[in-house]
Amino acid sequence: MNKRKERDFTMKQYFGISQHGDLKEAVRGFIRPEMLLLFSNSEQFEAHVRELEALYPGVPSIGCIGMSYDTKIVEKGVGVIAFSEGVHAVANVLEQISTMPVKYIERLERDVKSVGGSKEDTICIDFCTGNDACVLTTLYSVLKRRNISLVGGTGDAGMVSANGKIYKDAVAYAMVKNKNGRVKAYKENIYHQVKNYRFIASGTDKQKYKIGALNGRPAKQVYQDILHVTEQEITTQTFKNPFGKLNGDDTCIISIKEVSGDALTCFRQVNDSDVLVLLELGDYKEIVRNTIGMIRRDFPKISAVFSVNCLFRYLLFTQEGYMKEYLEEMRKLGAHAGFVGYGEHYNNRFVNQSMTCVVFE
Repeated sequence: MNKRKERDFTMKQYFGISQHGDLKEAVRGFIRPEMLLLFSNSEQFEAHVRELEALYPGVPSIGCIGMSYDTKIVEKGVGVIAFSEGVHAVANVLEQISTMPVKYIERLERDVKSVGGSKEDTICIDFCTGNDACVLTTLYSVLKRRNISLVGGTGDAGMVSANGKIYKDAVAYAMVKNKNGRVKAYKENIYHQVKNYRFIASGTDKQKYKIGALNGRPAKQVYQDILHVTEQEITTQTFKNPFGKLNGDDTCIISIKEVSGDALTCFRQVNDSDVLVLLELGDYKEIVRNTIGMIRRDFPKISAVFSVNCLFRYLLFTQEGYMKEYLEEMRKLGAHAGFVGYGEHYNNRFVNQSMTCVVFE
């Protein structure tokens, strides 16, 4: 008697691309997607959102504007990640995030309940338009009740999508439960502290993410004096020497965006009396190898890896001629894909110049 072959319900991750923005080409070969992540360009984003919903009506989806990758980068076209089989997923959005994201918190509470997830098997993936620190506090107030982790990032041009609709001033999120295995979130930091430089920030502007002074001296001058760089070099020197904000045993990386007079404007908020340190780039190749080794020890069998890499990491790795090698290293874990963000999310933390990822067993 012939035994019927049992169907494999292990979750699967597909990544499809079109370098010239043809969405149908990108999704060719997708099999019964249960969740879709869209990464488009600013010119075609709205059209791609509508087209994806038309192709897969009712399939949960979130999207943003940004570069995506598996073993190569999609800079201007379109990339789509599909999770298929073995997953239960819902997608939704919190609106008015610059003023009142908590107004929509019942949506997330409902979705967490409907997925019925836990720390071991569920992840929240989010794409945000800004006000990240406040948004993450709001999201995590619900997720922490079940110890569910979060991985995500900020897209470009102030727009995200959820279930075929475009939103501004919003965070789109997906609750994804792995029905036949574990999930775990990771954060990778390729920087360490320089000597024992410690600074007390003052003259800050929370709205503009500005640091006026460090230890009572103009912030720009302090940075220049330590690193012997010109004013023009500061915004590229931050690739190798960002600031760090101490957060218990962890360090949140703070990238410099631009020089504003004698002040420095950053990519995340700094408050008066915050303690900052100066960081420097470590042996990033060795750190990446260590991260991959740790993931392999935690997960002998991997279905998928979804990651968010900071734009500044992408620029640094490209400048160092390492980006292609990096993506090939990550591919050794299995099906790996992700996108380039303007800030990375890890649980309730908004970080810069980092990589965050979720691994599905």
